[in-house]
Amino acid sequence: MLKLVTLTAVCLLVGADDPQEGVKKDLMKLQGEWSMVSVKQDGEEGSKDLVKGSKRVCKDDEVTVTIDDRIYMKAKIAVDPAKKPKAIDYTVTDGFNKGKKLLGIYEVDGDTVKFCFARPGKERPKEFTADTGSGHTFSIWKRESK
Repeated sequence: MLKLVTLTAVCLLVGADDPQEGVKKDLMKLQGEWSMVSVKQDGEEGSKDLVKGSKRVCKDDEVTVTIDDRIYMKAKIAVDPAKKPKAIDYTVTDGFNKGKKLLGIYEVDGDTVKFCFARPGKERPKEFTADTGSGHTFSIWKRESK
């Protein structure tokens, strides 16, 4: 009986999710072209023109955000889907915050993704809000049809 319990435990451990597999799966969910649905920064709603003109393209572990076809930001992405809420880091390679790291959280639900990021050098948000004085940016994006 002990051998059977031990064998079962070993099989379960071998079949346990590899953390890197979780990272790969979530990076795959973020791939593609996205259009902004809404944005709120430090308590202020983004204008309709800003929302309408904002696009996000994710390829592999890089993201490019454009506003009216001009590059706003390019960044390398690192995700940690094991955290609650899921954590995402942007290491900005081009744009306003070039050379800085942005700490955020994310949640993917089908063809919708929401992000909440802190300003550079600030702690990661704990929830999807961008109230006045928080310094957070909360945005919602919808995947473009293929």
